Amino acid sequence: MAATERNNVIEEITRQYPCRKSILRKLYQYYGTGDPLPAALYLYGHAATGKSSLLEALLSQLSGIKHVTLNTIAAYTNKLFFETIAFELQGISLSSHNGYSYERKIEYMKDFLDELRQLDRSLAYVIVLENAERLRDMDYNLLPMLLQLPEATGQNISVALLSSLPFEKYYVKTGFPPIVKLFVPEYSRNDMQQILVNDFEKVKHQIKLDTQERLQLSEANDEQLLRLERTLTKEFYESYVSIFLSTFWKVCRDISELRLVAVQCFTRYYAPVLDGSIEAHDAMKLWRNIVKVMKSALSTLYMRLGTNSLDPVDGVDQLRQAQRLELPYYAKYLLIAAYLASHNPAKEDKRLFVKNHGKQRKRMQTVNARAKVSEKMATQLGPKPFTVDRLLAIFYSILEGQQVGLTCNLLAQIATLVHLKLLAYASVSDGSILEGSARLQCTVGLDFILHIGRMVGFNVRQYLCDFL
Repeated sequence: MAATERNNVIEEITRQYPCRKSILRKLYQYYGTGDPLPAALYLYGHAATGKSSLLEALLSQLSGIKHVTLNTIAAYTNKLFFETIAFELQGISLSSHNGYSYERKIEYMKDFLDELRQLDRSLAYVIVLENAERLRDMDYNLLPMLLQLPEATGQNISVALLSSLPFEKYYVKTGFPPIVKLFVPEYSRNDMQQILVNDFEKVKHQIKLDTQERLQLSEANDEQLLRLERTLTKEFYESYVSIFLSTFWKVCRDISELRLVAVQCFTRYYAPVLDGSIEAHDAMKLWRNIVKVMKSALSTLYMRLGTNSLDPVDGVDQLRQAQRLELPYYAKYLLIAAYLASHNPAKEDKRLFVKNHGKQRKRMQTVNARAKVSEKMATQLGPKPFTVDRLLAIFYSILEGQQVGLTCNLLAQIATLVHLKLLAYASVSDGSILEGSARLQCTVGLDFILHIGRMVGFNVRQYLCDFL
């Protein structure tokens, strides 16, 4: 019976995350057998290899295990780190009922361990820490204690550390319990092809919706919809994916980026088939038609900026620039996070961005106290400096569960925003973005950032103190 349950869980998750069955079997061996959990598990590998998604999917399927997932970039202080883990395991979240503040503070390791000792002993617990390499920059005793929580708390509790670095880079002294290390390899080309092909039904559904919306179901359009059903087959999409990977595989192994670019290029690849100008079986003509598009996408991979040069951001031209500006998906969120960091007090970050913070009830005295004339609003007074750490903490909070690793590509996008004069250094002597020591300011205006927010479906006003 146990083997059947295990197989069912693994098969269900594998349908969603193909090519990872062997990793899932190992994870199930550690967390799904009902035995005492490993004190610590180190899951490592390159970014975008499915580490977080696989573990989250597995833990969500297992009964008797309560888990909390925390991105250590967002919890950049001990207080945030301890309180988020302890209270979420207890089922306590910030809301208007508790005034967006926990009834007790947890600032020290001793208090954190006391909270964990009070957990229900009939359950097992897993603390998942993403970007775990950031622990090296926190208190020196934090990581050693996390590696031996069962002994310190008496609970069946495990810490899963997720990182892109091998554990040897942590310089942990000897004398601690051995940690289980599990490497998640990069996807092979065959794996990548299978993953991209698995997106076929979603791609077909979206193209069908776009076609129906564009053509508005006229008689002539019925012919195109019939052609779509006849030509847009899984075999046709497999052929396209093979062509796509022959161009992109050597320069990009990031599955998230490849899935995004593959869909964008396929729209152009399939367009002549849909309008009848090229037959679906004529692969040579289709390739010649798409080769320039693919080369263009290849040259702007990760940083899909528009071809128009940008002038300095100023006044009434900002909205026009926002409308013609092409930024990568995550760069838009970085810019939004930068605007929020520049126009909100740092003391409001926990209320605004901590997970499950709820909504604040507006009492009359609160409304009166916050009533401001336009000149005194933070969005009118100008941007305030912020650190890169605070920018990244807000960025990961507003992504709402989307998984993205802290890579050089992500940090390079911050540098690009500076180059485009959307962000600026607070002073000439400010430090390096890659080292996290830089202090920045956001230079764009409210109308500009509201437009960027609409592009990604994010309500910027909801996270600005001026409008709460």
